[in-house]
Amino acid sequence: MQTHQHSKYKQLGLNIAYYRKQRNLSQLQLAELVNISRTHMSRIETADCAVSLDVVFDICDTLCITPAKLFDFRN
Repeated sequence: MQTHQHSKYKQLGLNIAYYRKQRNLSQLQLAELVNISRTHMSRIETADCAVSLDVVFDICDTLCITPAKLFDFRN
């Protein structure tokens, strides 16, 4: 992905991976619960593609977290 927002997509992906692992879910398991492919989930987590808010909200619902947690980019 080539965008001036790449660092934000990268942090979003890292946050998704963090909360996914806290729930002891694999990428495949989360992808199936969200109804996307494992490849798409991997690309989201590695900031290799843009992601729709619908998918972000589905991820939040599945992980039982608020969108604010995924968009918290503090170090």
